[in-house]
Amino acid sequence: MSEQKINKKLFQDRKRTNILSNPEQKFISYLVPRIPEWITSDGLTGIGFFGSLMILASFLLAEYVSIYFLLLAVLGFFIQWFGDSLDGRIAYYRNKSRKWYGFALDIVMDWVSTVFIGLGYVFYTTGDFKYLGFTLVSLYGWAMIISQLRYRITDQYTIDAGLLGPTEIRVIICLVLILEVIVPGSINYSVLLICIALFFINIGDTKKLLAVGDLKDKEEKAAKLQKESNQEQP
Repeated sequence: MSEQKINKKLFQDRKRTNILSNPEQKFISYLVPRIPEWITSDGLTGIGFFGSLMILASFLLAEYVSIYFLLLAVLGFFIQWFGDSLDGRIAYYRNKSRKWYGFALDIVMDWVSTVFIGLGYVFYTTGDFKYLGFTLVSLYGWAMIISQLRYRITDQYTIDAGLLGPTEIRVIICLVLILEVIVPGSINYSVLLICIALFFINIGDTKKLLAVGDLKDKEEKAAKLQKESNQEQP
């Protein structure tokens, strides 16, 4: 099967708008046929979860051993991306997809991973900056809720907020961690900026979601009135 056909098959169920979507999809299309048969989609989910544990461990080691252990989180984010991005795609490729099982598992693991990252930051940082860990997790949770509501209203699943998606967020956080190793203390201000950006992105996405919901309400009401009108006609 050609790479173009593989790419079309793997991503037909979702719309991507993030900056790195094209190279990311090409890379995933390259990797999927090369994953050994003994590695299942659930196995890949487990690999992604292991990456999340590495991220949490890196914060703890950076706090109690050496700041350079923050670089372990960069590897953890790659492993997390690998498992999270390929688990559903491998199921589609092998014609073993379980739509609602996979959807539910994906959401739960994304939330657990986000909590781990926020918890790791809370362990690592000091003073009032610890509240930013809670804020970051809450804002990401808000974004997840928007994504699920959008899916419920439009029946189209998208995990991106405009040009930013989970992959871009991972890259940004990795850059923040590398900067923290070079300039200790910078992570607090970087996380603050991320929280501010996520807040305004969520506000904009919420407004768009409400507009879509209002439009669907009007369409359903018009369809109901039309149906009632047709039934009343002799």
